[in-house]
Amino acid sequence: MVFENLRQSLNDLMARATKPEERRDALARMKDSLVHAKLGVEDLRGGLAKTRERLDQDRRELETVRRRKTLAEGIHDEETVGLAAKYEGHYAERVEVLERKLDAQQRELELAERELEEMNGEFRRYSIGAVPPASTAGPPPDPLAAETGEAARDELDALARARDR
Repeated sequence: MVFENLRQSLNDLMARATKPEERRDALARMKDSLVHAKLGVEDLRGGLAKTRERLDQDRRELETVRRRKTLAEGIHDEETVGLAAKYEGHYAERVEVLERKLDAQQRELELAERELEEMNGEFRRYSIGAVPPASTAGPPPDPLAAETGEAARDELDALARARDR
């Protein structure tokens, strides 16, 4: 899926001993992959919202058609009853398909969010020990600080906040 590149990069990085400079480059690539994965999750959320909106609209249309059909039956208007029955079948089928689509999209989003959370955790765990600190005193430096400064930390924090939402 979307996260296979990141997973492969993490595995490659953990499987071999590399110089700190190479680790920084690999971590920067992994960070880019995390950003792309986050965008993919946001796209899935957007698609899910559109499907919900369309499903709600089609449910309202189905309700309207059924109401009109009932009214037409009450006044014995067979032509209107026939048309209403045709559209009732049409909307009922669309609602059924959209409900299945919504369920599949919801499960896909949940899967993608879990994978993103897992990848983010792996990235954080590895990035903490990726570059040895200059001294043993104090916390280790940010492994991406040389290339990106606070931007990397901000991006990781934003990913964590998005995951929590």
